[in-house]
Amino acid sequence: MLKYVALFNEFESLIQNGRLKPGFKLPSIRQLTDQHQCSKSTVLKALQELEKRHLIYAVPKSGYFVVQKEFDGKNEPTTDIDFVTSAPDWHQFPYHDFQHCINKAIDTYQQELFIYGTPKGLPSLIKVIQKQLEQYQVFAKEEQIFITSGVQQALSLLTLIPFPNERTHILVEQPSYHLFVEQLKAYKISVLGIQRTAEGIDLEELERIFSSQEIKFFYTMPRFHNPLGTSYSKKDREEILKLAVKYGVYIVEDDYLADFEENMKVDPIFSEDTHNMVIYLKSFSKIMFPGLRIGVAVLPKPLTDSFQLYKRTADIDSSMISQAALEIYIKSGMFERHRNKVRLSYLVRANLLYDALEKHSAPGFYRPASICMNAHIVLPHRLNSTHLINNLRNQQVLVETMGQNYLDGFHQEKLLKLNVSNTNIQKLDQGIALIFKELKNKQNYYL
Repeated sequence: MLKYVALFNEFESLIQNGRLKPGFKLPSIRQLTDQHQCSKSTVLKALQELEKRHLIYAVPKSGYFVVQKEFDGKNEPTTDIDFVTSAPDWHQFPYHDFQHCINKAIDTYQQELFIYGTPKGLPSLIKVIQKQLEQYQVFAKEEQIFITSGVQQALSLLTLIPFPNERTHILVEQPSYHLFVEQLKAYKISVLGIQRTAEGIDLEELERIFSSQEIKFFYTMPRFHNPLGTSYSKKDREEILKLAVKYGVYIVEDDYLADFEENMKVDPIFSEDTHNMVIYLKSFSKIMFPGLRIGVAVLPKPLTDSFQLYKRTADIDSSMISQAALEIYIKSGMFERHRNKVRLSYLVRANLLYDALEKHSAPGFYRPASICMNAHIVLPHRLNSTHLINNLRNQQVLVETMGQNYLDGFHQEKLLKLNVSNTNIQKLDQGIALIFKELKNKQNYYL
């Protein structure tokens, strides 16, 4: 047996039987060379093989560490079938790995953690994010990239800052991201809505609004819309951009679920923008955890000075520890491994959801080409939705409608939200079956 294979087998056994714990730092290459009486190249080859198998990971200038054990896909037992909770499943998160990154960040960035002065974000993280964004076909210069305290802060700042088109109205899809809807209400912003369905939006209506109203920007989620779960076609994305350029309307593109896209041919609107009319937003909360509070905004050059001024007066800096830890997490390769694992897990959930919808819904059910953990059911107009929700809750099926996702006064379709981020997958099909069974129960309808 080759020496490096024997060394690999020894460490693999130690890791798998738990004698080397997650987060454990391996001895240095020199120490391993002395301990095992072999060459440096032999040790390196064994370590590289362990890294390929995702058993260890390297941190530049720090060494090799044992990877957190693989997620087994099992949640804690629960009697409820939850189609409401949208936060990432906390079981998915590799605590030991990220804890190491936080500790390393404190050691590495001691001085930066105790001073102010990075309103754009940690410069070294911006460089890393710039390369990361290229994976989503978002090519930007460093000066265009801002680290924000979540996408929510970016939306708040964009709502407040003046735009070169000197307009004041904001256009949002209906339904839309509920926290942004609440934000617009709280700030008393001039806002208009345009209906979005599973088929997309009415492009003629969009042009009418763009041409007749003073629209500052159009807020849209082209990919995996929240809460509908659907995506625009390539043609629709191209037409929306053409109309925005024609009428001088900026597009704020919220690509919050970009990490879950399986179709590599689907690119954001930003990738086609040659007129500097698209603002690209990216969140790390869904793929990591909400408490990280790191978002990314990519801005056209004419907006960067105003955005930086308003951001500095809003919070001086976004969390430096979170930024530094995320930088180490990405550079070490842990982020990519975690993303691939979580993407696969959520794709399984998405397929189970749509399989159940196809199985139990009426003929003609629409299954999107790209699917995610979100979906929706169109309810009959005569349905008493409150009665439906209460009846399902009594059967331990948790669902909700989209009332909070609409602007006041805008016509609301009766839509039932479905999210399987935290649904017990063993009960998912049962839950969808109970929903459609209840929909057939005529006592849910007004007489």
